[in-house]
Amino acid sequence: MNLAAKSTSLFLILLVLGCSSSKELSTSTSDTSSNTEEVSDASKELPLTPSKDWHLLSTAKNPYYGVGVEKAYEDLLKDKTPGREVVVAIIDSGTDIEHEDLSGNVWVNVDEIAGNGIDDDNNGYIDDVHGWNFIGGTDGKHVKDDTYELTRIYAGLNAKYEDVEAEDVGAEDQEEFEYFQEIKAAYNEEFIDVQENLNQLTQIEQAVNASKQLLGESNMDSLSTKDLEPSSLDGPYLRQAKQLMTALKDNGVKEGDLEEALEQYQSLANYGLNLDFDPRHIVGDDYEDLTNRFYGNSDVSAIRNEHGTHVAGIVGAVRNNDLGMDGIVNVKLMIVRTTPNGDERDKDVANGIRYAAENGADVINMSFGKGYSPQKEYVDDAVRFADSLGVLLIHGAGNDNNDIDTTESFPNKFYKGGGMATNFMTVGATSWTPGEEIVAVFSNYGQNNVDIFAPGVAIYSTYPDNEYKENDGTSMAAPVVAGVAALVMAYYPELDATQVKKILMESVTIPSTTDVVRPGSEELVPFSTLSVSGGIVNAYEALKLAEKTVNGN
Repeated sequence: MNLAAKSTSLFLILLVLGCSSSKELSTSTSDTSSNTEEVSDASKELPLTPSKDWHLLSTAKNPYYGVGVEKAYEDLLKDKTPGREVVVAIIDSGTDIEHEDLSGNVWVNVDEIAGNGIDDDNNGYIDDVHGWNFIGGTDGKHVKDDTYELTRIYAGLNAKYEDVEAEDVGAEDQEEFEYFQEIKAAYNEEFIDVQENLNQLTQIEQAVNASKQLLGESNMDSLSTKDLEPSSLDGPYLRQAKQLMTALKDNGVKEGDLEEALEQYQSLANYGLNLDFDPRHIVGDDYEDLTNRFYGNSDVSAIRNEHGTHVAGIVGAVRNNDLGMDGIVNVKLMIVRTTPNGDERDKDVANGIRYAAENGADVINMSFGKGYSPQKEYVDDAVRFADSLGVLLIHGAGNDNNDIDTTESFPNKFYKGGGMATNFMTVGATSWTPGEEIVAVFSNYGQNNVDIFAPGVAIYSTYPDNEYKENDGTSMAAPVVAGVAALVMAYYPELDATQVKKILMESVTIPSTTDVVRPGSEELVPFSTLSVSGGIVNAYEALKLAEKTVNGN
């Protein structure tokens, strides 16, 4: 796993630095069996940017492959009311539950009395009114940054084998020593990669600052196309400044993206790959004791909650309230915090899944992932538990443009000892331009490990402090699927999670362009080979199929 690709804005910056094109793309609508739809002629003249709600729309109304949510409300649901209230757990970095567009849909544990310091419902978690924070301490502090799993594994093995020669390793330790050598090589490769990219980003920041000065602007986003037109009067430095700014703007890179990229790489160097960094004392649990489930605190907003706030809004921002944006469906959002700036830990992920399942979640969204899972059995047990209760688990495939049929990615639906979860879906990302480049350039894929695709580029959603922002990633694609699943569950309460998954998989949009660019390459491959379903989630067709499944018409 390329740790640097955790943030898609980093990915865009690096593509620009590498003189590559990062134009991105996407798609949706269909028929239940053969869901191929021709894109309208409007697609021949695509706008420079998509509409803010493009992922909710369908090709009947615009040139994109959205998921048909608005069409479903207009045509299929206008005379219907939801049959039940659906609870969607957002296992993530925390969520701003006071956000103007989220607060009305935040889950409330009615059996818990807020702030009384008592576990009123006897579930083991004190004052868990809106969910639980597994990376907080009893003193109210929170983990913000953490290391990557690769770093943690390497640090543990390095303590044992740092000064040991191969010939001195006993037979009983030979396998572990060989694994140590693999981990060491992987760590060193990542370390060098991060340092090189950090140096490049620092240089590009310096070049951008110099270019802005030459062009007389304090912010690169203020520069227009006209400002950057070449002139015969331009000197060599001004010409280079215009070329740099044009390349960044053409690739959709904004000033904030560069700032985020630098922050992320600096964090990688200072925390993610720092062998001496360990913030677990903030939580205060015995990390080696996997049986200990009752730790953390009840502050689900906590710190560094941008990611979780954005994810939550995609699923369930309050609809039709004349505020920033509409979620896919009005649900109750249960907030479970497990994800720091760094790799989530298996213990926290497992306990987050268990908490959500035990406390009534119907759908669990997991927009996180990593390349190593040393306690996978513990996570598998939690997935089995949720699966047994009929909870649908939705997971983002990851942003490393890898084939995760051949590259490790966790969590996943396959159990370590064999078998697989029934109610588990892994989601890849599509972009907003139809055609060969419909798959997001960063998205992971896999004919066996990725189940379905969904819009994941330029997705507009809630951001902390009553703000809104576009983000890219399979982190955005997963909650699109979670939201569609919750929409079907709300209007067809007779259906269980297994039936809902089946409906989503069988009602996908099949893009009219059959061959697409495989992420991470220039090779054209059939879109059908990148996932199990071979298509993009389609709310409109899913609801039609749900109606047919329940009522036979």
